[in-house]
Amino acid sequence: MGKSTHFSGQPLYCQVIKLLDKATILRLSREYGGERYVKRFDVWTHLVVMLYAVIMRFDSLREIMASLQAESRKLCHLGIRLMPSRSTLSDANRRRPEIIFESIYRDLYTTYRNVLSSDSRKNRDKVWMKRLQIIDSTTITLFSNLLFKGVGRHPKTGKKKGGIKVHTVIHANEGVPSDIKFTSAATNDSFMLRPSALNKGDIIAMDRAYIDYEKLETLTLRGVLYVTKMKRNLRYSVLEDCMYQTTEGFMEVRIQHVTFSKILKGGETLTHHARIITYADTQKLKLVSLLTNDMESDPNEIIEIYRKRWEIELLFKQIKQNFPLKYFYGESANAIKKQIWVTLIANLLLMIMKRKLIRSWSFSGLATMIRITLMYYVDFYSLFNHPEKDWETLLSVNRKEDYQLSIF
Repeated sequence: MGKSTHFSGQPLYCQVIKLLDKATILRLSREYGGERYVKRFDVWTHLVVMLYAVIMRFDSLREIMASLQAESRKLCHLGIRLMPSRSTLSDANRRRPEIIFESIYRDLYTTYRNVLSSDSRKNRDKVWMKRLQIIDSTTITLFSNLLFKGVGRHPKTGKKKGGIKVHTVIHANEGVPSDIKFTSAATNDSFMLRPSALNKGDIIAMDRAYIDYEKLETLTLRGVLYVTKMKRNLRYSVLEDCMYQTTEGFMEVRIQHVTFSKILKGGETLTHHARIITYADTQKLKLVSLLTNDMESDPNEIIEIYRKRWEIELLFKQIKQNFPLKYFYGESANAIKKQIWVTLIANLLLMIMKRKLIRSWSFSGLATMIRITLMYYVDFYSLFNHPEKDWETLLSVNRKEDYQLSIF
C-alpha cells in the first residue's frame, strides 16, 4: 500500500513548534536565569515536553513519560536528544522561573498578532472593532487553599477551596489574550483596569465588577471610551431622561444623562458624567442597563459593543474545554503558573494555525484532530485543508479495479 497523500517527513508536532523561535526562547531563559546550573534539560526541551503534555491532555507526569517513551524514535525531530525522567521534569517545573514562559507567550503574541487580526466582511463596517478591548477574569480551582486564597467552600466537605484568578485583556478582532495577570481568587477584579495602559480613542468593554468612579473619570480625561453593565445599588443624579418606544407602544430604549459623586480621601468631591442606556433583552426577557461615557454614539452601537464582551467568555470556555486545568504537574505556585502559561501558548499556537487554514474548522474540532494526529507523519495544511483527499483517492482506485474486473 502506498503512502498517504498527506505524508510528511516529520511529525505534525514539528510543524506546530516551528512557529516558535528556539534562539529567542533560549535567550529569554538566560536573561532570567533559567539556564543556570542546567546540563541537558534546557528551556526548549522543557517547553516542548510541556506543550506536548498540554495538547495531549495528560493528567500526570507518569502519563507524560510513558507517552514520550512510546514515541522515543520520533523525539529527535523535536530537538530532544535525551529522554527526560519524571524527577527532571518535576524539578524543572519547580525551579525554572515562570516569568520565562510569560516572556515566551508575549513574544509569540507580538510576532503573530497581525495573523490573528480578523478582518471579516461582517466586521468591516464596524469602525470601532479594531479599537475595542475586552477585560474580564476567570478562576481556576486548585487543590489547596495554601498557595492562593479562594472564595467559597466545597459543597460536600465544607472546606475552603483554593483558586487562582486569571485576569485577561483581549482585542475584539484577535480573540486571544493580549495581557494577563495572576492573583488569588479572592482578589477584586477592578485592579486590572489600568487607564495608563490605554490610549486616546481606545474602547474598553467590561462587566460591572470594574466600576470605580476615579478610574472611570480618568478614562474619560484620557479620551478612552468604556461600556459596562450597571450595578443595582449605584446612586446618581439624573440630568436628562428620554425614552423611545416601538410602534406597539413598548419601550425600545431609554437614555439617561447622569452624574455620579464620590468624596475622595482628601475631602474633595469627584463628579463623573455618564450615560445610562437601558434596553429590553428579548432572549432573557429582562431589562439591561449599560453605563458609558460615550455621549454621542447611537445606542444600538453601544449595545452591540457590550454584546461583543461575550467574546472573552467564549475564549475562557475554549481554553477550559480543550486544555482542562484540573490536574497540575507540580504543587508549587511557580509550577501552577507555568502550566497555565504553557496552556495559553498552546492555545495561541493552535489559533495561529487555524487562521492560516483555508478550510473552516471549529477550534474544538481542530484541537481534537491535532491531538489524534500529533505524532503522525502528515503535513498539517494538506491534511486539514483537504482531509477527505486520501479517501477520495482510495475510492477512485476501487472504482477502477471494479471497472477492470467487470470487463473480464
